[in-house]
Amino acid sequence: MPIDIRALRYFVETARLRSFTQAAASLFVTQSTISKMVKQLEDEVGQPLLIREGKSVRLTDVGRVVYERGQEALGVVHRLTLEVSDLSSLGRGQLTVGIPPMVNLFFSPAVSAFRQRYPNLSLTLDEHGGQVVEQLVASGELEVGATVLPGDSGLALETRQFGRYPIWAVGPRKAAWARGRTVTLAALRDEPLVMLTDDFSLTRMLRQAFLEARIEPRVVARSGHWDFLASMAAAGLGTTFLPQPLAERLQGQDTLAMARLTAPAMDWTMAHIWSPGRYLSHAARAWLAVCEEVLGGGKGS
Repeated sequence: MPIDIRALRYFVETARLRSFTQAAASLFVTQSTISKMVKQLEDEVGQPLLIREGKSVRLTDVGRVVYERGQEALGVVHRLTLEVSDLSSLGRGQLTVGIPPMVNLFFSPAVSAFRQRYPNLSLTLDEHGGQVVEQLVASGELEVGATVLPGDSGLALETRQFGRYPIWAVGPRKAAWARGRTVTLAALRDEPLVMLTDDFSLTRMLRQAFLEARIEPRVVARSGHWDFLASMAAAGLGTTFLPQPLAERLQGQDTLAMARLTAPAMDWTMAHIWSPGRYLSHAARAWLAVCEEVLGGGKGS
């Protein structure tokens, strides 16, 4: 049964995002193109792969198998292309690095240094939540990425830490906890919270901490953008949680209170990830070396 690799790629992206519209935006094609290619793949397989539910989609049983094997196949194709086209001289080439949206703010000095050292290498920073980056690296669709630890232990990825910072509570000045320099999770038991969406590692960490403290968090709003969370906190909607460097960017706003989270103290640890034993291009190795030199691996203050 021949399968068009482009149709497979479009299907995998649609299944991953659970949306034709979002897949089209991610792949820079029209929605009709996505629909056509997914239909083509369904015709080639001989069975429906997706169930349309309004603006969302979900996988059929057959679709789930094709999605999982499709990720593996796309990883193989990517690695084959990479190994064939890789240049030992680093004179030309391209590299895509997966990074979570909150982590991208830390990469500016590394990107600048990489571009100065390797001006003919094309570097793309591909933004996804940490869990998605881990899956893309594990499947081979990305050589290297960045995530927030702890990652998915089941994926057995190599990690190299490049930053670790404490978590701070950020909320309205009128919040009951806003009088001290530190705050415990227990003190936030009855506070309304505005939090990152569930695909962020920080949210997973906080949910686990609330569970262990036997606290049911009062989540009143969610967003995938830290600056919007800060705006909602400043508007009095609730308290949010941010790593120290992002919280420090908000200092001086008289509508916000900030305190370091203690009991439990939590750290936001950033790391590069790649698959052990898998081929790494010269460009990927150069990126890791530049990041090690520029970003290091120590703990933030």
